Amino acid sequence: MGLFENGKYGKIYTHFSYFNEVKSSLLSIIMSAVSPEQQLLRTQKVMSALDEWGLSGEQILAVLDFPSTERSRHLAKYRKDTPFPDDEKVSCRVKILLGIIDALRTTYPRNLQMGARWMAKPHIRLKNRCPLQAMLEDGELGVVAVLSELDCAYAWELSGSKIN
Repeated sequence: MGLFENGKYGKIYTHFSYFNEVKSSLLSIIMSAVSPEQQLLRTQKVMSALDEWGLSGEQILAVLDFPSTERSRHLAKYRKDTPFPDDEKVSCRVKILLGIIDALRTTYPRNLQMGARWMAKPHIRLKNRCPLQAMLEDGELGVVAVLSELDCAYAWELSGSKIN
């Protein structure tokens, strides 16, 4: 918790509880507007990125915050023709992971493999841990911290800052 209470992510930690209150209503609006085809494409995009980052089946389940009833052997169906379950926790993680994927794509537009390298490289603002390690160890806070590191607009929005 020290990473979020002090330093760069202090405001993010402070406003994270507000974010949790708002995200449920926003997710229901966003996910209801998504067609089944779009849900499947999002699922495949996220699974492809998680595989590219070198995560094991158990790590993928943890990053996606899947229910404990889900097993790693079930992940193959998400790579092929089944969208992620309609679960609030999973939907929230998918939305944040899509933000990370997009931010990596815009950060490294000429070399898409650099995103996987960035995810495996230690960063001082993540306590000298690689982003993947932060996401696995810190759960939702870690996933939010990684997106905040990549996307300053997202971090600014979470901080509660306003334009005068």
